[in-house]
Amino acid sequence: MMNTINELKERLAELDKLITETKKRLPAHSTKPPVMMDLIDLEDEYDSVLGKIEDYNIN
Repeated sequence: MMNTINELKERLAELDKLITETKKRLPAHSTKPPVMMDLIDLEDEYDSVLGKIEDYNIN
């Protein structure tokens, strides 16, 4: 589990890169379900990590 704000920020940067790479794998006209599922999972984790960072900034 990530404990520090720096670890969270590093993971957020990693996720941003992974999301960008995954979006590049999506075909222009027909989406592939496995790739879409990967993208959704990455975006969900991104939102979760971002929320944790915001919690650090509030407290």
